Amino acid sequence: MTDPLSLQGLRVLVVEDEMMVSMLLEDMLTDLGCAVVGPAARLEEAMDLAERGDFDCALLDVNLAGKQSFPLADLLRARKTPFAYATGYGEAGLRPEDKGAVLLMKPFRESDLARVLGVLSRALNP
Repeated sequence: MTDPLSLQGLRVLVVEDEMMVSMLLEDMLTDLGCAVVGPAARLEEAMDLAERGDFDCALLDVNLAGKQSFPLADLLRARKTPFAYATGYGEAGLRPEDKGAVLLMKPFRESDLARVLGVLSRALNP
């Protein structure tokens, strides 16, 4: 189990187009002591936030209103910014180059989110 104290102040970019899921993520992140960046519901908006780079890690919905978030994943990977895909499709919904990526499987609980954030925060400080 991830120590919630290790997540205190972690700045998380939330990229999610479903309002209810986005709100749930924001509430859970706040409960875990994280700071929410965004949320961004569209790829363009997410790319703009990513360009600013004012976050530690990101949670990416794969499908954003019909557009895939892979260009954002590529940008984050190039910048060595840890991220996880939040998806209900598992690896089947990812590109071959994303196989093995950190996944937050929908539907998820706060404990699932905390575990994924623990993985991402450890990637920040290996």
